[in-house]
Amino acid sequence: MKAKKIRNLFIEFFKSKNHQFVPSSPIVVKNDPTLMFTNAGMNQFKDFFLGNDVPKANRVANSQKCLRVSGKHNDLEEVGVDTYHHTMFEMLGNWSFGDYFKKEAIEWAWDLLTEVYKLPKDRLYVSVFGGDNGDGLDRDLEAFRFWNSIVPEDRILFGSKKDNFWEMGETGPCGPCSEIHIDLRNDEERNQIPGFDLVNNDHPQVIEIWNLVFMQYNRLADGSLKELPAKHVDTGMGFERLVRAIQNKSSNYDTDVFSPFIELIEFKSGKKYGKDEKTDIAMRVIVDHIRAISFTIADGQLPSNNKAGYVIRRILRRAVRYGYTFLGFQKPFLYELLPLLAENFGDIFPEIAAQQDFIAKVVMEEEASFLRTLDNGLKKLDQIKDEMSQTGSKVIDGKVAFELYDTYGFPLDLTSLIARENGYSIDEVSFKVEMEKQKTRSRAAAEQETGDWNVVNNDDSVVFVGYDFLDSESRIIKYRQIRDKKGDRFQLVLDRTPFYAESGGQVGDQGFLQNGAETIQVLDTKKENDLTVHFVDKLPNDPSKVFLARVNVEKRKSTVNNHSATHLLHAALKEVLGSHVQQKGSLVNEELLRFDFSHFAKMTDEEIIKVENIVNAKIRENIPLEEQRNVPIEEAKKKGATALFGEKYGDFVRVITFDKNFSVELCGGVHVPSSGVIGQFKIVSESSIAAGVRRIEAVTAESAEQLVNGQLSLLKEIQEMLKNPKDLKKSIESLVSERNELRKEIEALHLSQASLLKEDLLKQVENVNEINFLFAQANFPNVDALKKISFELKNETENLVAVLAAEIDGKPQIAIIIDESLVKSKGLNAGTIIRDLAKEIQGGGGGQPFFATAGGKDIAGLPKVLEKARLMLKGLYCK
Repeated sequence: MKAKKIRNLFIEFFKSKNHQFVPSSPIVVKNDPTLMFTNAGMNQFKDFFLGNDVPKANRVANSQKCLRVSGKHNDLEEVGVDTYHHTMFEMLGNWSFGDYFKKEAIEWAWDLLTEVYKLPKDRLYVSVFGGDNGDGLDRDLEAFRFWNSIVPEDRILFGSKKDNFWEMGETGPCGPCSEIHIDLRNDEERNQIPGFDLVNNDHPQVIEIWNLVFMQYNRLADGSLKELPAKHVDTGMGFERLVRAIQNKSSNYDTDVFSPFIELIEFKSGKKYGKDEKTDIAMRVIVDHIRAISFTIADGQLPSNNKAGYVIRRILRRAVRYGYTFLGFQKPFLYELLPLLAENFGDIFPEIAAQQDFIAKVVMEEEASFLRTLDNGLKKLDQIKDEMSQTGSKVIDGKVAFELYDTYGFPLDLTSLIARENGYSIDEVSFKVEMEKQKTRSRAAAEQETGDWNVVNNDDSVVFVGYDFLDSESRIIKYRQIRDKKGDRFQLVLDRTPFYAESGGQVGDQGFLQNGAETIQVLDTKKENDLTVHFVDKLPNDPSKVFLARVNVEKRKSTVNNHSATHLLHAALKEVLGSHVQQKGSLVNEELLRFDFSHFAKMTDEEIIKVENIVNAKIRENIPLEEQRNVPIEEAKKKGATALFGEKYGDFVRVITFDKNFSVELCGGVHVPSSGVIGQFKIVSESSIAAGVRRIEAVTAESAEQLVNGQLSLLKEIQEMLKNPKDLKKSIESLVSERNELRKEIEALHLSQASLLKEDLLKQVENVNEINFLFAQANFPNVDALKKISFELKNETENLVAVLAAEIDGKPQIAIIIDESLVKSKGLNAGTIIRDLAKEIQGGGGGQPFFATAGGKDIAGLPKVLEKARLMLKGLYCK
């Protein structure tokens, strides 16, 4: 049975049980501070479990894209090494929101596995929660009885809290669970050791395939459990493991989910899978990681140096490193897997096929960048080896290995591998110390303590009125305290709020809550799942009172101008550059708008002007805003509304239109009543932020006027400085030409001066035992001259060892140059020597064994440098 059919049978089975199929939510999580990536199928339904929202259907099923590489569920280091862990994986699941519970979930799971998929019953084992004294929970005898009516008691295990109590994170919905395991060993092995004894013991052939979670509790910040408002079912079945079991394979990677990709890697690398464990691991890493990389990019997360973007970059680099080290890939190769990925997953996840070219471009550029980094890191390793050869040590300091990891992206195992090949080892203890220091710094920077919610009013309805009003009479439903690097603050949830919560690139509103003489400042407004959370500086004296909630009008007005201009900009870019333009991110605040979009070339000045002119023309047309709320999403798409990749849309959406033939977008943000309100639009910059992604920054209204007036004022100042010439451009060109001529004259003078300086230095060379020494301080005009003369001296003087000192631009500079023959015969290293000499000028430097430079702060130390150099190299006089 093929993988696609297995997936379809799951969906059709639960449709027959009156479940509504729900598309996968994006793999990158937005509006949830507790998660970076979707790590389970239940993430998009979290609000239903918490009672913050009401589901439109009580029974749903889907195949969810998941990523587990950070936080509580982190499988990255196991990926590729074993045969069943993955970074990105599909989780097949069925959910009940206050509808059916344990009995139906258990019976349907058994029916699907044994009657539909025909998995052998004698290979299946189940586990139930065995209780936990710490949480005061008894054994789940209810689940046990339901299972015992289907399977013999000797196939049911009572599991620990670790194995049979599911929690999404440190806090949140949780509950006891029943896992279904399958024994895939051959009959001989099964006869020797019962599968019962191997369940949850990390045996690669006795694996969990399905977890039935019975959501009953909410884990609070203080660690206690609170009963959820209703009981729910949340099941998750690893699609890749299920396919392996049905196709009777010994590894997930042997199934048709992965085998086409491994075959392609075999073809491109010229190596066969199954012949060598190192190359096998490399292939598994690559075919797993390309899915995680591609799906996250498709959902709007580009590789970067922070947060979610850094995780994706790390995964990509791990794949490149394995391909480079074990498969001989010296050039980008991952991007070539994209057509096959689109072919295999385009039906269930169409975003991959729709963005295939864009994803490939981003991946290729990231690969090329890291391969250059690898090359630089290898050169750094060579330098380290040269320095260590002077001391005779064979152990690389852990701090040095950590620098390679932190600066060049070299994982410890890669550094260890290269070191071993050259007869060295790594001090792993000191490496781990440095790693722990970094983790401690990261934890301290990100640490936030969040208290539990304190309920003030038992009102579950939260209404946003900010589309129509800038103030409202509001009550506080609940509040909690938070503590982070900004100090102690509070979060409030209001029953009615005019405050827009940060979303879709638009920043959250600020303002205040007022009751009588008491005023509470609203510092920010954000979304936590679907809950609008207001950040305030202090708690009201009496949270139960009614408050006037008012938005900062000027900030909102400027932000709205920029947001509506972003829609006009998006449409104008499509018109000028082409339909391939897709939004890849945005920031809209009161100061500016920032718009990231897919495009593979730098915009020309003509294109920028054309886009700007189109937007300003639409502003002058004063197009009325057409806002439609609660539009069925299919109807909105038929109208041509632009939907953004990586956004999760519900069944009903809000459509924002400025001229139905120009700009129609799905958007939850706040906008101007008509385009004329924006006043003016001016592009400030256009730049590249990633492969295939450009960024435009622009300003509107008063900010645009200030920018233009500022430029005009500057132009006027320049004209006055040049005595108001008739042709300003010609006048400036004349100045530039004159400057260039003067620069050439100065360079000629420097050359003449340098020639005289070199001749003077040559006279100071002292020959001792066939070695020519030079220790001198001279007036070098600049650092380039210091370097140039150093090499000229070496070329004109055999067996030269020269230490040169100078004051350049008010700062001390030193240079060492050594003839290559002496580097080999005398074991000299300019880079090592100069680090010691630089201490005399309170500086540092480095370089190659034959040439090195250093700068410092203490000019008075230059004579000491020369004196110390003579003493350090004195031994050479006698050899």
